[in-house]
Amino acid sequence: MGEAFIERIEAVIVDLPTIRPHLLSMAVMRKQTMVIVRLFCSDGIEGLGEATTIGGLSYGDESPEGMKLTIDTYVAPLLQGKPAGSANALMALLNYHIQGNYFVKSALETAVLDAQGKRLGVPVAALLGGAITQTLPVLWTLASGDTTKDIQEAQNLISSGRHHTFKLKIGRNAPKTDIAHVSAIKATLGSDIKVTVDVNQAWSEGVAKQGIAQLQEAGIDLIEQPIIKSNFEGLARLTHYFRVPIMADEAAGTVADAFKLAKLGGGSVFALKIAKSGGLINIQKQAAIALGAGISLYGGTMLEGTIGTVASAQVFSTLPNLDWGTELFGPLLLTDDIVKKRVTYANGGLEIPQGPGLGLELDLNQVEKYKRK
Repeated sequence: MGEAFIERIEAVIVDLPTIRPHLLSMAVMRKQTMVIVRLFCSDGIEGLGEATTIGGLSYGDESPEGMKLTIDTYVAPLLQGKPAGSANALMALLNYHIQGNYFVKSALETAVLDAQGKRLGVPVAALLGGAITQTLPVLWTLASGDTTKDIQEAQNLISSGRHHTFKLKIGRNAPKTDIAHVSAIKATLGSDIKVTVDVNQAWSEGVAKQGIAQLQEAGIDLIEQPIIKSNFEGLARLTHYFRVPIMADEAAGTVADAFKLAKLGGGSVFALKIAKSGGLINIQKQAAIALGAGISLYGGTMLEGTIGTVASAQVFSTLPNLDWGTELFGPLLLTDDIVKKRVTYANGGLEIPQGPGLGLELDLNQVEKYKRK
């Protein structure tokens, strides 16, 4: 059997409806737009990947439309005819010819690993050294913006057993309003339920110092990215000043960012996201830096659909120190899907598919239904 080659790469923009508007400090998400990558190989195997961002260009510097253009114009011609088996070789080629574009690179690497896993009959995690677990804890984000609704939603999820850790997105309102909202929820849910807060870079360092003091007093368990991602020194100052753990999310983008933050002590927790780091293999590199520096890990999300979520789960399942669990709840925000079998959430966690590659199969009728026309 000869070596498989990449025959062609397709990028499809898909718009999937969400169960409710999802409020962040910089955007309100009313649907989820994802770029689905289909990697067709000469041995008949197809690899799947996903590039998803939040709110067009409001979250990051790659848009769905721009990602499709980049793949069609630059990536597909570059990789066509290349051997399909080595993710490392293909990513080295991409990195040499294409600067940045981490979301695109993550989707491509996912598709290559999915295809190789299918070729060898093993899950993607096996290609990354093997899984430590087959389930991952998953929190839920309360993002209606209404205190009473959020409390009711949390209590329903706790009683059903689906989640027992919650995250709140703040930063859209005055700090006083947001802190009162979060504090009321934590007080109602009680000390046994973890509540974390994501400020999404909305505060200045001065405002953050006052706000975090009040959140710490209210018993909030974790504060995520309170200030602008470029202020590494400020993040280090806040981390050293407070006892409540501070998490670097947008700041901990690339492997280089993780190294700089670890050196400064910027964040006692790193949020890992395959999209912002440029792929699954880079996540393991970031995790190694964190492990060496005594920094805890958290499995983040770009609110990807099932493909991106399972790709993240495959690499997160290989990490020994995922102390803060994950927020891989993206598929739960969607009213419909484009895969034949949706993933299972139960007992506060996600069950990772155990089939070859990602263990997923596209439903082409659903892709056609939701494809951007």
